[in-house]
Formats: sequence, C-alpha cells, structure tokens
Amino acid sequence: MAECENSSDVRQTSHSDTEPPKLSDLLDRGWKTFEEVDSTNEALGSTSVQVRVKRSIGMLEEASRMAAQLDLFSRNEELEEIATADLKYLLLPALLGALTMKKTSRDKRLEIVQTARAYFMDFLRRCREYNMSQFELPASTGGDASGPDGDSENGLSAAKSAPCPSDLVSMAAQRQAKIERYRQKKELEARLSDVRKAVDSGKADDEVSRDFYLLNIRRWVTVCLEEIESIDQEVEILKKMDVLKHIATKQPAQPARPPMKPFILTKDAVQARVFGAGYPSLATMTVDDWYEQHRKHGALPDQGIPRRVAVEEDADANDREEEEKEKKAEQDDEEALLKARNWDDWKDTHRRGYGNRQNMG
Repeated sequence: MAECENSSDVRQTSHSDTEPPKLSDLLDRGWKTFEEVDSTNEALGSTSVQVRVKRSIGMLEEASRMAAQLDLFSRNEELEEIATADLKYLLLPALLGALTMKKTSRDKRLEIVQTARAYFMDFLRRCREYNMSQFELPASTGGDASGPDGDSENGLSAAKSAPCPSDLVSMAAQRQAKIERYRQKKELEARLSDVRKAVDSGKADDEVSRDFYLLNIRRWVTVCLEEIESIDQEVEILKKMDVLKHIATKQPAQPARPPMKPFILTKDAVQARVFGAGYPSLATMTVDDWYEQHRKHGALPDQGIPRRVAVEEDADANDREEEEKEKKAEQDDEEALLKARNWDDWKDTHRRGYGNRQNMG
C-alpha cells in the first residue's frame, strides 16, 4: 500500500516495547498484509497464510476500536469536511470483511461469511451516508443490525438479502447492474494505477492523495456489493447443508439386511425346456469320452503314437544302410561294386523318370 500522508501523518513502523502502536501504522500494516495475501501464489489454507490473516484481522480490529474512540466520522458532516488523512480509515470495515473471507475453517464457515457480510454492510452504509457512489444498498439481515460482533453471535438468523426475481424484467435489471458494476470497477482500477504511480513516488500533494483514497473507496464499494451477493448465495447453501445434517443425525439407523441366498433361474427341467439353454445344442459327451471311444475302435492316427518317432526311425534306418554301403565299398566287395557300376551305367542311358508310365502327365 502506498504511503501518502502529510508530515503530521507520517509514522514509523518500528515501535518500542513501551510505546503502543499508532492508528496509522495498524491500518497500513493490515492493508499491506491483505494485499500480500490476496496476490500470493501460496495456498490459502496453508498455516503461514492463515497466521498472517489472523494477525492482520487483529491489527485492523484494534485500529477500528481506536477510530471509534477518536470519533473520526459523524453523520452530521459531509464528505468534503473529512480530512484527507482520515479518509483511509473508512476502509477499515471493508478490509476486515475481505480478510475474514480469507479464513478457511469449514466448521465455522457460516459464521465466517455472516461476519464478513456484516463488515461489508457497515462499510456500504458509511459510504451511503457520505454519498461516495451511487448504488443500491443490499437488504439487511437480522444479524447486520447489531454490527459485526452481534452478527457473529447471532449468525444463524441471516437470510437471503433479496428475493429471487420472478420475471424476466427483474433478471434483466440485475444483469445490467452487474455489467455496470464491472465496467465501473475496471475504470476505477485503471485510474488507480495511474494515481498510484504518483503516490508511490512520494511527490503527491494533498489533492492527489485525496483522489487516491476516494478511488480506493469507490472501488471497494463495487467489491463489497459483489461479495455480499456471493455471500447470500453461499449462506443459503450452508443452511441447507446444516438442515440435511440434522435430518441425517435424527434418522434411526437401518437394520442390516440378511444375506440373500443364491438361486439359478434354469434349475429345473421344465423351465429349461421353455426358455432353452441359450445356445443351439447340448454336448453329448466329454472330450475324454470321445478320445476313449476312438481309441477302442482304432480310429486314432497311429493309435496315439506320434508320427515324429516313426520318421526318426526311418531316418536312422537310412543312415545305417548308407553306412553299410560305405563299409562294403571300402572293403572292395565285388558284388557291391558290380551293382554300383551297373546302376551308374543304367542311369547314363536312362533319364530320370524313365518307365514311370502311371504318373506321366
């Protein structure tokens, strides 16, 4: 957050143990911590973020009590009568509401959102009194009338801020209002970015500083209106969830059912004949029965002896015959030599396949 105050409003952030914190320092530190938490990439539910959120809420609550004791704002004065240095304290309820929405306690979610709504409503009422911006104040709930503290104690009495639109005209009006708020928010953010540069440089005069705080307040008006609309929808859902939880706890536990006995639809023969088996025909014998029947009749190939064994035996016989021929040739067997010579002569005069009259083609 930018530091843009007069010489009388400039505060140092370091304090001694005996010196209490000053109002300006509390707001500046709380505002800066909110911007850090809002722009961080760290998980919102992490311990470090939640510690910073709680610490900032404590500082801003202390600043709110100090501002109330000083009686900085009055309903009898106009916006122009507020000092530039005091304008930023109008943002205290808005910052408290935004930081409260950063809490992640699931058990107390309904209380959290209703407390944040009370802070936002307090801020919008104050802005309405000073005519900060033209907007329609959301309908108050039972918890808002007692302020943030009373709302946190009686949070369950909150209801929906506005009735659900019953016709297309109301829905179109709400849609147009949302579009207009979005447009105003973007314009204010664009102007704020320009003014912030001058404020951060430390050369901003009183008029620029006042414009800076007024733009921030008007931007927070649009943010609070959006947050309240979102909170009203969330409150309705949370209340329905609580009702469902109470109903579930009040209902008696159902007795355990006994286990069901298995049954077969086609158990009896009559039902099987009516509905069928589900496939064309039934098997009449098993594979073992078929094999045994064919074995008895000798219908199995080689009677179960693998053909590979016979082939191996024939190969062994041929090898033995060739070995015998070689031995006889080595021993100069005349009968074998004569037979071999005659066979060679016959092959010389007869081509291959000679005399095969049966398979000639």
